[in-house]
Amino acid sequence: MDWDKLRIFHAVADAGSLTHAGDVLHLSQSAVSRQIRALEESLNATLFHRHARGLILTEQGELLFDATRAMAKRLDTATARIKDSEEEVFGELRVTTTTGFGSLWLAPRLPALYEKYPDLKIDLMLEERVLDLPMREADVAIRMKEPSQADLIRKRLMSVRMRCYASPDYLRQHGRPVEVEDISKHRLICQNPSSAQVAAGASLVQMLLSYDVPSLLTVNNYFGVLQAVLSNLGIGVLPDYLIENFPDLERVLPEVESNEVPVFLAFPEELRHSKRIAAFRDFIQDEVIAHRKKIRERVED
Repeated sequence: MDWDKLRIFHAVADAGSLTHAGDVLHLSQSAVSRQIRALEESLNATLFHRHARGLILTEQGELLFDATRAMAKRLDTATARIKDSEEEVFGELRVTTTTGFGSLWLAPRLPALYEKYPDLKIDLMLEERVLDLPMREADVAIRMKEPSQADLIRKRLMSVRMRCYASPDYLRQHGRPVEVEDISKHRLICQNPSSAQVAAGASLVQMLLSYDVPSLLTVNNYFGVLQAVLSNLGIGVLPDYLIENFPDLERVLPEVESNEVPVFLAFPEELRHSKRIAAFRDFIQDEVIAHRKKIRERVED
């Protein structure tokens, strides 16, 4: 099968348009169209339904697109490995983690990584969905549970617990809850129990809501919960790792916390020798060690 025709087919399927694919490939629309017709003739199959709004893959086209997509990801992996210099760290690194951890713990630490490796190009993908690392939806992941996918190298980084926090101003105005039942006298700020989050956090929220909380604010990520707590709106359920960067927040109801949530770093086995992966892994491990030290010092003080 002609590799060049497959490359053009993949671009058309990805763009959904001959014109847009031509722009990406720097080819005319007619040249792209000729290549697609030739590929369809060689396969004796129709790959696209054509209509005024663009192109839609047929069932046969979907099968071929699945194959070319897998090929493209494998080529991306090979390219990344080839470009990894023996002594330099450069190029794109796609990192995925949750919105809360990525925005509240990881992003504030990235300046130190860029200072050390200024030629890195990090694509930080923050979402609760678990991306498929073996299929190269991302290069490296930080996840709030041990990855179950095969062919991954994984390392446990740290543990997190969800706890209750409030601002000093809020506590001065509304008082400090002494027992968990006192939460019924305060506004609770948390993720909606039905939203995507770790099970331990959802269980803690469900327990707190059982105490007939009179006023409630739910947000679909911890960054939003934090902003509401900093704005003196109430008592928030937040991960304990943010206290290092927001030391003025006060923990309330110290006996109330979630079960332990493990945090893992993972990347595909085939990227084991990637210089970018190694640089990011070592950076994260150093930051975790520094984070633990600061937390211990805070507790001792």
